Amino acid sequence: MNRDVAPKRLEPTVELEHATLTLGGRKILSDISLTINAGEFIGVLGPNGAGKTTLMRALLGLIPISAGSLRVLGEAARRGNPAIGYVPQFRSQAAQSALRGWDFVAAAADGHRWGLPLPDRRRRRLVSDAIALVGAERLAERPINGLSGGERQRLLLAQALLGEPKLLLLDEPLISLDPHHQKVVVDLVREVQQRLDIAVLFSAHELNPLLPAIDRVLYLGKGQAALGTVDDVITGPVLSRLYGSDIDVVRLRGRIFVMSGGLDLEHDAHQHEHEHGGGHHHEHEHHHAHR
Repeated sequence: MNRDVAPKRLEPTVELEHATLTLGGRKILSDISLTINAGEFIGVLGPNGAGKTTLMRALLGLIPISAGSLRVLGEAARRGNPAIGYVPQFRSQAAQSALRGWDFVAAAADGHRWGLPLPDRRRRRLVSDAIALVGAERLAERPINGLSGGERQRLLLAQALLGEPKLLLLDEPLISLDPHHQKVVVDLVREVQQRLDIAVLFSAHELNPLLPAIDRVLYLGKGQAALGTVDDVITGPVLSRLYGSDIDVVRLRGRIFVMSGGLDLEHDAHQHEHEHGGGHHHEHEHHHAHR
């Protein structure tokens, strides 16, 4: 748990009250009430289609809720809130870019979040600070298309941290990364989150890479949500309700396995995304440049 933040836990960063979120005529989340507080690192889990990305887009003001209320940092969700940083699901075209790392980060500083172009000196300081925050100085001069997936995630995180937001949303940044680079990304986000004392929502297919970092877990499924400690949420009865089928939770050597009929559901979902390159990413790719 974070140091010295107990009083701040009473300061809500995200508040949903009887919120319903509908997309394409389908209820993604139905009558959800929950509060995420300042300084919390929340792991967001759930099967494909459970609403992880949709929830983040609602927090960004891109999708209106259809019932209830949604407040972010004390106000109604709105587009272009500079207090929110967002790392979208990985954009394949970014991997082909010949832009150097510095220019890749600077492209996100060109007025999108603040409404007006920034003076050069202010822009350079913002970019330098964000790159330093994620320890990416050595990547700044290298072209994006020559970087590994983990290195690109570091620069995407730098983009999201421009201006030091109060809330950071990361939409499945671990897809296609091997276990070592997954740990590097999780550790980096945790370090930044503690240094800036901000709230983080970090979605993933698998819980285990997040276990050392998260304060609580938000598990979505069947239009419902469960928010609490890992021990409270990651149980057979709770997950059976969210998956709509019988779930067994197996704890072994510090790892947790979500099983159904002998299958490890989270691992299988991650493998599917890894093998197919995250085929559903494209519908979310455009947003990052328009925070």
